[in-house]
Parts: sequence; structure tokens; C-alpha cells
Amino acid sequence: MRYFEDLQPGDVEESAPHVVDRDHMLAFARQYDPQYFHVDPEAARSSTFGEVIASGIYTMALWRRLDHQVAEDIAWICGVAWDDVRFPVAVRAGDAVRARAEVREKRPSDSDPSRGVVVMLYQLVNQRDEVVFTCLSTNLVNRRPATGD
Repeated sequence: MRYFEDLQPGDVEESAPHVVDRDHMLAFARQYDPQYFHVDPEAARSSTFGEVIASGIYTMALWRRLDHQVAEDIAWICGVAWDDVRFPVAVRAGDAVRARAEVREKRPSDSDPSRGVVVMLYQLVNQRDEVVFTCLSTNLVNRRPATGD
């Protein structure tokens, strides 16, 4: 388990790639974000994008799933804020995306000495190394328990 003390500004980790499945992308959009350029391949051809693209919500869900590969061993308490959320490039069926996490800053909690505050830069990047999703996330992380020595 990695604790607050183990996370250092500048640390970067990246997941394995995941290929975006068109049928899964469309099914998600039909249920949660049914805008025509997310759900209707015919109508999407006349959109700015020229084809169906992934919903931002779907893009964030892909990031969350992949981020577990690089962060499942961190002693998280919870996330408390996302700032500067961006989708600079559309995600398309067939893209191979991977999650990237960088520790940007950290500090001990002012209110509870058993935890720390860690700001992460989260990104989802495609096979061309284009950032398709990014945000700054403020998180609470457990500090290493005292060993009683």
C-alpha cells in the first residue's frame, strides 16, 4: 500500500492501453448522454466531428477504469474536488486510450494529522499521445500508520 508519504510531486504513472469499443460507446451514450453526435452514426456525419464520438461522461468513465491500474494501491480516503476539467480532443471508436496520473503537489491535512491532501493531474491520452481528457483532482490520502516502535 502506498501512503501520503510515498507520493512525491513529479511522480507519473500510466496504465496499459484500452481500445474504445464502438458498440459499448454507443450503448453508454444512448443511456446517459443521448446527443445525436454520440448516438446516431448517420446524423453524426453532418456534425462538426463527422462521425459519432464518445460522450465526455463516457470518456471520464474510461479514465476512471484505467486509473485503477495505476492507483489501486494508494491509501485513498476520497476525492474532494476536480478543477479545470477539459476534453481537448474527441474520443472515437477504435482509439487506444491510457490513463496518466501525475502527483502535482501535496501537503499534510490542516484538520486531521492522519491524512494528507494530494493534488493529481489526471489525463487520458490516445494512441497519438493527444490528451483527450484532463483535470486537476484534490484528494485525501491516508498517512502511514504509526508502527508503535
